[in-house]
Amino acid sequence: MSRRSFDGRTVLVTGAGGGLGRALARRFAAAGAHIVAVDRDPAGIDELAGELASSGHQCLALGCDVTDAFAVEASVTEARRRFGGIDVLVNNAGISHRSPFERTRPEVIRQVMEVNFFGSVHFTQAALPQLLERSGMIVVISSVAGFAPLIARTGYAASKHALHGFFESLRPEVAPAGVDVMLVCPSFISTDIDRNALGADGHPVKHAQVVIGRRLTPEAAANRIFGAASRSRRLLRIGRTADVAWWVSRIAPAAYERGMARRLRGEMESP
Repeated sequence: MSRRSFDGRTVLVTGAGGGLGRALARRFAAAGAHIVAVDRDPAGIDELAGELASSGHQCLALGCDVTDAFAVEASVTEARRRFGGIDVLVNNAGISHRSPFERTRPEVIRQVMEVNFFGSVHFTQAALPQLLERSGMIVVISSVAGFAPLIARTGYAASKHALHGFFESLRPEVAPAGVDVMLVCPSFISTDIDRNALGADGHPVKHAQVVIGRRLTPEAAANRIFGAASRSRRLLRIGRTADVAWWVSRIAPAAYERGMARRLRGEMESP
């Protein structure tokens, strides 16, 4: 199978201000790609743009709230004006919550869905004409929660499951134009998404996150994602925890639920 080359291509990464998004922007830039770094917080992407520029890479930093469809459309238009078109869209922006559903306000679930699911939908719809023209690629950062249950994250799991349903259905629509769609399901990564998770009332959660297995570094995850994207993979699981969750949740779903709930019971705590 021939590999995709990203040299001279334009890669738009949402949530690029830190964590996995920043690591992905750096990795694609190292392969010669032009980067469009999108984030709600301009400070992080401005710093990234300066860093990449000092290394001889081109980077356009755009402040944008992924839940604002008009702002998303404007960002995609600006990316085309600067670089001529988008070849790869990385839907990475996301938030989480850690709270039992019984006590979680509906607006918390709605906010998680707006960012994780509709944010990806907005950017995909805005960028799709360019991706179709250029036989591009869509990379979607999902999670173990995209294919298996995760206690105290009903809204987060719902948003990730929704991504799978949406993009697995979009794939056969865009495949005739040569557009690839890859879903990425990492286990725990050391990023601010968990440190900034929402609690039941919508404020940052106070209790510590419970982790199964080792945390991945953003750089290690980005390297795996880049390699899989170059091979046009359809699905990528990252980390032993993700692999174990995939198989056990399918072979013995009830046992998986019991074991997962027992090990992550601490996530139900809310001071």
